[in-house]
Amino acid sequence: MTAVLGESVARALCDDWGSTAPRRPRRPTDTPLRELSQWAATLRPEHIPCRVLKLAASQVLSQAASIRAGLQHPLGRRLVAAFGHPMQRDPRTAAGVFAALGSWLNLDDTAYAGHLSNSTVAVPLAFAYTRRLDGLSLLTAVVAANECAARITASATLGPLRGQSAVHTHLAGAVAGRLHCDRASAALFENAFGLAFAMPNWPLMRAFLASDARLFNTFTPVRTAMDACDAAYAGLRGAPDIVEHEDGFLARFATVPLPQAVAKGLGRRWHTDTLSFKMHPGGPGIDAAVDCAAEIHRELGGLRPEDVAEVVVEASLYTLFAGERAARYVNGPGSPLGALVLDVPYPVATTLLTGEFTVDDFSSPHLDDPARWGLARRVRLEHDTEMTRELFLSDAPFGEAVREAGERAVPWLRGFGGDELVDLLGPLSADDRDFSRASKATGARVTVRLTDGRTVSRTRLIPVGAAGPETRVRHADLVREKFLSVGGPHEVSDSVDRLHRMRPGALRRWIEAAFLD
Repeated sequence: MTAVLGESVARALCDDWGSTAPRRPRRPTDTPLRELSQWAATLRPEHIPCRVLKLAASQVLSQAASIRAGLQHPLGRRLVAAFGHPMQRDPRTAAGVFAALGSWLNLDDTAYAGHLSNSTVAVPLAFAYTRRLDGLSLLTAVVAANECAARITASATLGPLRGQSAVHTHLAGAVAGRLHCDRASAALFENAFGLAFAMPNWPLMRAFLASDARLFNTFTPVRTAMDACDAAYAGLRGAPDIVEHEDGFLARFATVPLPQAVAKGLGRRWHTDTLSFKMHPGGPGIDAAVDCAAEIHRELGGLRPEDVAEVVVEASLYTLFAGERAARYVNGPGSPLGALVLDVPYPVATTLLTGEFTVDDFSSPHLDDPARWGLARRVRLEHDTEMTRELFLSDAPFGEAVREAGERAVPWLRGFGGDELVDLLGPLSADDRDFSRASKATGARVTVRLTDGRTVSRTRLIPVGAAGPETRVRHADLVREKFLSVGGPHEVSDSVDRLHRMRPGALRRWIEAAFLD
């Protein structure tokens, strides 16, 4: 992306990136949701730092790649057969289809906190297209949705649901994404949020891991959010204290409630800064392992399964936790996709043999390759305590939540990793970091022991594309590479740096080119 946004609109935007969204003094009767609604409803492009708008543009292209990947997979085609192509007249249904197609292969982007893009990009895309908005309006709606969804998700991060299972993220992202496209009032935001969170979704892990129901993990909450917006427009009211009330959302969804996270640092602290771009399908925690395996493949060349005695993947507790849950359901080519996208041995084995791991590896004939599964059986996971420590020192996926909770986080930490984890992290306290230097340290070390006695090892602390110094510099190039890798046209990837300058007609043509080739 260019160093400045360019032309008259961009010059106006870049003149003063120290500005913040207008803030009214907080009244004693304000709830976190009311304050968030007021801020989101009044957010305009000139309030958003240049770097954040650039991240949002990369996020749109990255999620477009994820949606294309979903469209190409056999299960994605079945979803389209049931609910229609995302490029359809009804933006409400289109939003749900966009959300579902971009989510279930775990190629969607994440942040602190949550898998945001499945709603925060999907819904603005659908409504910007049908409402004939310009590119800058699309990007501003994406940022507004990111900030609302991430903050509400952060308030419940120390709870039983995390990652893609925290589908309540998309209640917030979908409401904010649609209503910002509509330029709705703060009262409409507040009521729609309150109605959407009246009956928040809670996925059952059996269905999530063992069936095709994973396709609905964002589709369902996005549709719920669309109904909540329609109801708010019709005059129905939601509870403004639904987040923090003793009978509200956090009481059920958080082990350690963090209601203060909902409005903390509005206009100053941008959760969009914490974006991590997914360069490989699957997760959480496979990204660094696949990056390492790709480096080893480049060194060793044409590796054969019979050349390998053992593969050891050392990673944090987070990666081990997800891998152990998935391993119960993964037993070869017929494994359910919901579990396979969380598996570590299969993608590591595939990458060691082929040099890469793509969405095609989740379908036949690649998924039926006995050589891959033979090598996968020689992959084992081990815990690396330093990687767990670095995970919690970073901002995403939950390090910032632990710091915000302070000593109140100790029981949650003990449940996650025992007394050893509590001792490893030591004293915890909140700070006022603004996320402009956020990181996501979901690291891995892959060691391949060959039958001829050689050992090759690679380590990566921050995966390619994850929040960190490298991604802050390279995100535009990385997401272009991702989009092209799934067959996206060059005319779309080459023009994303002009997204903010696109008039309504140009934006419609750009969206059509992204999904209708």
